[in-house]
Amino acid sequence: MWRVRSEVATLPDWELSGEPNAKIRLDRNENPFDLPHGLKRELFSELFKIPLNRYPPAFPADIEAKIAGNLGLSPENILLANGSDELIGLTLKLFEGDHVVVSPPTFGMYPFFAAVEGLKVVSVPLDENFELGDIEAHADGARAVFICSPNNPTGNVQPRERIIEVLETGAPVVLDEAYVEFSRGSNADLVNDYDNLVVLRTFSKAFGLAGLRVGYAVASEDTMRQLRKLRPPFSVNSLSLRAVDYMLDHLDYVRKIIRYIVMERERLYGSLRPHAYPSEANFLLVKLDAYEFLLERGIAVKKLSGRLKGHVRITVGRKEENDALLEALEEFLERTG
Repeated sequence: MWRVRSEVATLPDWELSGEPNAKIRLDRNENPFDLPHGLKRELFSELFKIPLNRYPPAFPADIEAKIAGNLGLSPENILLANGSDELIGLTLKLFEGDHVVVSPPTFGMYPFFAAVEGLKVVSVPLDENFELGDIEAHADGARAVFICSPNNPTGNVQPRERIIEVLETGAPVVLDEAYVEFSRGSNADLVNDYDNLVVLRTFSKAFGLAGLRVGYAVASEDTMRQLRKLRPPFSVNSLSLRAVDYMLDHLDYVRKIIRYIVMERERLYGSLRPHAYPSEANFLLVKLDAYEFLLERGIAVKKLSGRLKGHVRITVGRKEENDALLEALEEFLERTG
């Protein structure tokens, strides 16, 4: 007689809160721009040609080669998957060890996937500057050390030399670079020197394809050969693959949107000092307990808890959305003093 496990993983509370009823959505770190109608028509005409009765490529080598070329790496360093979330789970099957190390406040899905694998989670909190603490003390026997840079929800990047120090312990490191396109630069090149590094990237943020769920891993060729064995074939559907291929051919448009978001981020940061923290992502961490106030005015932001109770995370939106946010926060500050 089969039995369900007595303990199973549950999603973090912030994933169970439901959809807020708001006209302006600045709570999911999404790209605020859908494709322009002209580009979307072009893409849809390409999607129309796809035979949906056929499976997608088991491993789309042509797209992986394009990504590799943009990063200055080999196609053998790249693996596409059904969102970077799938890759978090795969990396925890790749290495050996009895625990994972996370550095809160950070992305809540790392402990979720650790729990799915039955692994102990060791928390090494970020310091007062939101930089990595004494991870080395817990590196021995770790299945993975998760580092998010730029970090969600704080927005800061971890110094390259600090990441290297953690890699030098020999512990497997999963470096999540979901927001790296909005930052000063990537550390993906370190896979050339460290077999214990897996870098996660996504098309959900800068590329604006969150609804299509495509991510990719970057690792050394030796590590990637093993990781590729764990990913099932046909993991990414045909429509998503064509959309990613199309966006990779339109990088000028992507870069234009990134520049816009970064400019708006800096404008918001300048307007919200001293309440906002500097950010290299497409969002700001703001020390204002304004979640309910903003929601009442039709603006959804991310309410934070724990160490960041009384803070909100605000996604950078379009100019008119950001203007409405600033107007509402000005009223909030007037009322709260």
